[in-house]
Amino acid sequence: RIGFLGPGTPQTRASCVPGFSEGLREHGWVEGQNIAIEYRWAEGRAERLPALAAELVQLPVEVLFAVNTPAVLAVKTTGTQLPVVFTAVSEPIEIGVVHSLAQPGGKTPA
Repeated sequence: RIGFLGPGTPQTRASCVPGFSEGLREHGWVEGQNIAIEYRWAEGRAERLPALAAELVQLPVEVLFAVNTPAVLAVKTTGTQLPVVFTAVSEPIEIGVVHSLAQPGGKTPA
């Protein structure tokens, strides 16, 4: 199971989800067949991201996907030890979500 944290709504991020699903499919992962995805959307309200991130880490997910910088920072506040994959994150070293780009590590540092 994958936890997916997005800042918008399924409608506003319609181009993001198909690309995400396609990338998974290219690696043999198909939603509804061999993976489940728990989507959480902040509906354009960044202040909701920390609560949604906390909700996702309480679920039985094996990895988290954060769509952008505010989402990955919300995940970071949970202190989770789950692996975190992210995209559209500005300055990931400077904001403390990876130690280096060459070897980012498997988990978001707390």
